[in-house]
Parts: sequence; C-alpha cells; structure tokens
Amino acid sequence: MKDARQRNGEVEASEKKEAEAEAAHENGRVSDVVLGLDGGATSTVCVCMPLLPFSDHDLADPPPVLARAVAGCSNHNSVGETASKNTLEQVMAETLCKSGSTWSAVRAVCLGVSGVNHPRDQERILKWLRDIFPSHVKLYVHNDALAALASGTMGKLHGCVLIAGTGCISYGFSKDGREARAAGAGPLLGDWGSGYGIAAQALSAVVKAHDGRGQQTMLTDTILKALGLSSPDELIGWTYADPSWARIAALVPEVVSCAEAGDQIANKILVEAVQELAVCVKAVARRLCLCGEDGNGSFPIVMVGGVLEGNKSWDIGKEVINCIHKQYPEAYPIRPKVEPAVGAALLAMNFLLKESERHHNS
Repeated sequence: MKDARQRNGEVEASEKKEAEAEAAHENGRVSDVVLGLDGGATSTVCVCMPLLPFSDHDLADPPPVLARAVAGCSNHNSVGETASKNTLEQVMAETLCKSGSTWSAVRAVCLGVSGVNHPRDQERILKWLRDIFPSHVKLYVHNDALAALASGTMGKLHGCVLIAGTGCISYGFSKDGREARAAGAGPLLGDWGSGYGIAAQALSAVVKAHDGRGQQTMLTDTILKALGLSSPDELIGWTYADPSWARIAALVPEVVSCAEAGDQIANKILVEAVQELAVCVKAVARRLCLCGEDGNGSFPIVMVGGVLEGNKSWDIGKEVINCIHKQYPEAYPIRPKVEPAVGAALLAMNFLLKESERHHNS
C-alpha cells in the first residue's frame, strides 16, 4: 500500500510540474535556463546558465553562470541507484533554488557522469530524469569525459579530451558525430598512465628495492617521509588499510620530485606513463581519423586532470603532447577555461541548436 501511495504521489508531482511548466510558458513568467552537470568519482557539480539565443555564437568570457551547487558522488556503480538518483535531484534542486529559477524554466539538461559506459547506463539515468522534469525538457546523458571535452571546446563536439587524474581516459568526437574512447577501465585493466597507476608503480619500486628484487631509489625515503613511516615494511599495512585509488594517487607529486632530482626509477615510471597517455590519444585520433586521411589535419586535445598540470619542471602534460606530435604534428593542446559542468551546459545549448536546425530544415 505504501509503495502504491508513493507511486501515486510521484505521478501527481510529475503532473503538477507539467501543469506549472505549461502555465508559466504561456504567461511568459520565466526565463529559460539550462542545467549542466558533471558527476565524477567524488562529487557532482551542477550549474544553471541562461539559455542564450540560438543566433548568438559569441559567448561571453567567462560564460554567464546563474548558480552553482555541489553534492556527493552520483556514479551509480559506486553508490547504488537510489543514492545516485537522490544526489542528482538534490544538486539540481539546490542549483535552481540559488538561481531563482524553477523546474519549469529548464529547457534542457546535459549530464556528464562517470559510470556511463553503455546505452543501458544512459537509459537508466534518462528514466530518472524523466521522472523529475516536465516532458518539454530535453535530456542528454553522456560519460563525464564528454563534459570535460566541451569545457575546452566551449560546447563544440570535435577533437579529443585526455583526462589524467586519479584515473585516466581519452575520449573523442569526429565532425560527423562518431565517437571513440580509449582506457578508462581502471588500473587493473591497463590504465597505467593514471595518477593511481604512477603511484602504485612507485610503491612497488620501493618494496622491490627493499627486498632486493629492484635497484635502490630515492622514492623510498621520499615516500616514507611523506607518509610518516619509518620502514618500507610499514608500506604494506598503509596500502591495504585503505587501498582507495585517490589515496594512492596522492603520491604522484613525490614521484615527480624524485624524477626531477635525477632518480632513474622515478623517471622511468613517468616516461612510461607519458607513453601510455599518448597512446590513448593516438588510438582515438586514429579510429576517428581526426587528422584527415593524410594525417596532416589539426584537432584539439583538451587536457584535464592533476597529472597533466604543468607546474613542475618534469611536465607530464607537455611530454605527452611532444609524444603525440611525432605522429600528429598539427594536434594542439587546450587547457579549459571553464569547469566541466559549464561545458555540459554549453553542450545542452549546442544540442538544442542542432535540434532546432533539424526541425527548421525538415
């Protein structure tokens, strides 16, 4: 009985939102907005932006953001479907409240979320969103890498994004709408260019140096000092006490500092990470023919994530681009000026524009 009442309540709420939307638009009381969401492994960011005129191709710098809110993880693979759905609704409601807008003012929602790797994942989340929004709202769900790409291209879907933080993934879009990805399956399945992959290999090098299987390395003293440990033997307990990816990946700066100081083991780990990341981009570029048939065309590479930040003399991001340029000399890096959630909102506007053009031409 309780479930039936709950379902009836949800239907009534949905019908109420539909009625409010129709009345508001008929009376012209609302300003249309779009929502962009970026759902990563640790948090979900939502922004509300005014719907810009379709003829307005010159975006303000920075684009206008009416409101922004942050909530917890919305990856259904990590927290479960109920928690994921509740997080999405919570962060959107907070954003709309901060902006002074209403559910009925929303024209489109674009959600980029980790864990969306198959059409079944997309359809699951689309169903949740359809339960929340009136039927006139356009809904788009993609992997969070797409939002990251759009944050560098300002909503245009062409080129490749390389994300290298705790994890790593390369994701690309061709001008004719084809898409491809490489990596993103976690370090157990080969993502060794990620922050976790780099740090895990460093920890392994310390253990091997300690028990005689590997050569001595500065990584030993540097990592032990960073963790407040006195012996490599203590690394085993530290590692398995909480083997979360982010906790391990936080050791990347120690690896970089050792490489900068001339440690051969640390340098080898970073060189191999660079090669792995470059291969990810080249695989996507090749599958989508981003440089054209002759290989001399240009395409953007949006660089996202702490591993790629160029704030050290051993610049991983710069070395990745140098490696890519050996095969694709006209590819060019972009450092995003806006966060991925804004990229998702710009995508929502871009999708609406394309739908309007198709409708006009049909």
